[in-house]
Amino acid sequence: MNHVFYSDGTSTRISWIIQTEDSTVEQGREHIEIYRDKITDLQSKYVALHVGLFWGIGVFIIKNEDTVKIKIDDKTMFEQITKGMAADEFIQKRIKFIKQLITQRKLKIKYELVQKEIR
Repeated sequence: MNHVFYSDGTSTRISWIIQTEDSTVEQGREHIEIYRDKITDLQSKYVALHVGLFWGIGVFIIKNEDTVKIKIDDKTMFEQITKGMAADEFIQKRIKFIKQLITQRKLKIKYELVQKEIR
């Protein structure tokens, strides 16, 4: 199945949207205490991507070998995740965990840099 995945994060909150042909699911969470107001917005975007993918797999929206188009609205994040490297150790760990999920579930991932929508 094909999915479109978008996530976002701030120093206090994370959110994600998973779209399929049949449905759109939106989720959001307050950061847990160890992250709340202690990580940057960019670091939070990685937490949102990791948690959102994990959640999507856990509730069986995203299944093994599915295709997921991940839309990223931050050029720095897009470059870091597509190249698989970042100077920030926190971000390096999130990239590692995200890639582990992708590999374990044999997901076909397509990254797309998009312009941030202002609501």
